[in-house]
Amino acid sequence: MRGIILAAGRGSRINEYTKNHPKCLIKFKNKALLDWQIEAMHKAGVNQISIVTGYKKEFLKLKGLKTFENKNWERTNMVSSLFCAREWLIKDKCIVSYSDIFYLSSAIQLLIEDNSDLSITYDPNWLKLWSLRFEKPLIDAETFRLDRNKFLLDIGNKSKTLEGIEGQFMGLLSFTPYSWKLIEDMYEDFSESKRDSIDMTGLLRNLINKNICNIKALAYKDIWGEIDNLSDLIASDKYIKNDND
Repeated sequence: MRGIILAAGRGSRINEYTKNHPKCLIKFKNKALLDWQIEAMHKAGVNQISIVTGYKKEFLKLKGLKTFENKNWERTNMVSSLFCAREWLIKDKCIVSYSDIFYLSSAIQLLIEDNSDLSITYDPNWLKLWSLRFEKPLIDAETFRLDRNKFLLDIGNKSKTLEGIEGQFMGLLSFTPYSWKLIEDMYEDFSESKRDSIDMTGLLRNLINKNICNIKALAYKDIWGEIDNLSDLIASDKYIKNDND
């Protein structure tokens, strides 16, 4: 079992924090987001961890962490960064994490214990957090629908109503070599521009629409958050305090 953290992007929406260092080094509760991620993986038993770098890569040469580099980070998206870690993905089951989120080891444990070829964690109580992050949660919330067996039916589209939003994707996934091979085969049919621009939810949506691979959704109800801008730091702090009251 290996862990891959995707940290190539700049995080321009929180530029006041990222102009001098990568977004994953932003601190929440006096701990860098990257440290939250590494600590959660280690506690769950994932000891081989790599990070895909790009922007300000010199800050991410950390002891015990293998690095892959997305040299085209300025013009590509998250999926292109993921392909930079292909060396690991073709060999072992890998936990993949966005670098601008925080969570506990229980989220990683869900992915480890699940036997699906491709699985993701999601927050079924997402509206509580989104209501603190946004005046109108639907501005940012995306569709997320599951079948009766908790396999993903829809993800990543815009929604005008709360109906059909059964949760929100957290930015945590796991791939087996088998599911990764299916993704590579699908990827070959994409145009170059689509390869560069497709994001993670777009990739998952393509897998669903083309009926290529089932995606298991695992409900996570513990501490987590996404830091997209300064207000997210404040909202996440309030969310955790409210949860503990």
